[in-house]
Amino acid sequence: MAANSAHENYVFWVKTATRASVSVALILIAVKVVAWLMTDSSSMLASLTDSLLDSLASLFTFFAVRYAVQPADNEHRFGHGKAESLAALVQSALITGSAMLLLIHSVQQWIQGTPVRQAEIGVYVSVFAIVLTLALVVLQRVAIKKTGSQAISADALHFTSDLLLNSAVIVALVLSAYGWLWADSIFAIIIAVFLAQGAVRIGWSAFQSLMDRELPDAEKQLIIDTIKGIQGVRGLHGLKTRSAGPTRFVQCHIELDDNLNLRQAHDIADKAELAVANLFDYTEVIIHMDPLSVVPKEIRDEVSQAETSPIPHQAPADDSDPTP
Repeated sequence: MAANSAHENYVFWVKTATRASVSVALILIAVKVVAWLMTDSSSMLASLTDSLLDSLASLFTFFAVRYAVQPADNEHRFGHGKAESLAALVQSALITGSAMLLLIHSVQQWIQGTPVRQAEIGVYVSVFAIVLTLALVVLQRVAIKKTGSQAISADALHFTSDLLLNSAVIVALVLSAYGWLWADSIFAIIIAVFLAQGAVRIGWSAFQSLMDRELPDAEKQLIIDTIKGIQGVRGLHGLKTRSAGPTRFVQCHIELDDNLNLRQAHDIADKAELAVANLFDYTEVIIHMDPLSVVPKEIRDEVSQAETSPIPHQAPADDSDPTP
């Protein structure tokens, strides 16, 4: 029941966040198209371009998240969580492309020295965009806190950058209205560079997830400490972790006394799996049982050194206890 409730909570928040994201992006596109046509501002075009990409990225995320939350099936035994990372990777590519186009346009306008018309219209639109985007980002932050969704995190990062982008547009339009014609192009170029940097961060994080990168060290250490705290577990090795969407996957070998019968060993492994699964909301755990006598000493020594060296305050293991 608890697992079903957590899943329903996850689905509710990611769907709410993606619906809001798509709605905000479409509204901003409409008002920015009008503002750009009236002002002919590169900074406003930068903001419009970003909103167009926001809408495409948000739509992709909208559908990817709905696919990601589907339960595992016969063709996808580990679930569909990596669709979230794929959505983030697509966002990265779209943002990078828009940044490059914006950079080219801004340089051309700087060279031509095209003046900005009706700058006040652009300022009003940018203020409206800031208010609307801020409300969306607050909602996304709540959703991230509730779910830890990578796709929503990428979307939130993009819309957070929009707050800076729209603020920069206001400054550029005001300066241009006072005769500083270069300001519009310069700010648009700065915005393009900022967008490209954000895209690289999003893309790298998504790529690492798709490549099954290990969980953070703090989470791995928590898993190790939890398993070693189970009565009957003499040690562990071969720990492997990864994540896909909201789900963490953990597998390892635990070392048990040779004289345990199969039922006793099974009960210990079950307790260890349940303890690890309860550490996080969505976790799948596979534990293999090894008799101490079949674990080579060099493996135990290697694991012991790797696990204890990052924690200088940990007491040295008793020589009579083979626990790594």
